Amino acid sequence: MSATTRASKPQDAVGKKYLFVTETEFRKMLEEDAFLEYAYKFDNWYGTLRKPVEDGLKSGRTILFEVEVQGAIQIRKIFPRSLGILILPPSMDVLKRRLEDRKRDDEATIQRRLAEVQQEIREAEDSGIYQKVVNEENGLERTIETIKRTIENFRNEQRSSQE
Repeated sequence: MSATTRASKPQDAVGKKYLFVTETEFRKMLEEDAFLEYAYKFDNWYGTLRKPVEDGLKSGRTILFEVEVQGAIQIRKIFPRSLGILILPPSMDVLKRRLEDRKRDDEATIQRRLAEVQQEIREAEDSGIYQKVVNEENGLERTIETIKRTIENFRNEQRSSQE
């Protein structure tokens, strides 16, 4: 679960994916070391809560994070043997169309997001912590299968290195 200072949206299931907090609450949580990772993006704070992750790991669960590059780098420092998967859009034109089709943002916001995505991709490639997967247009099932195979291959490599 993540905490964020952004306003909730109608499609958000409050308490499922996000805990919506004020900036003051978020800063207090930072002081209390409540986050495994955190970042400031799109004028809001986002952070992955530490306790649910630690509890999940103690119970033997595999944990998947959906985080920005900053967060992935923070997580890699804590869990150096973790797997990073960078899911890329088929192209910037397709990403632009997807953002427009959502009808949530004005043109200026879409342009800002596209510029930030390009920067994120450069940072991700420079970090060297990711395996890349392209989220093919009209190929969601294929993308999911590629991600599953990537995770399974990683697990197999981890098991082999422990033997």
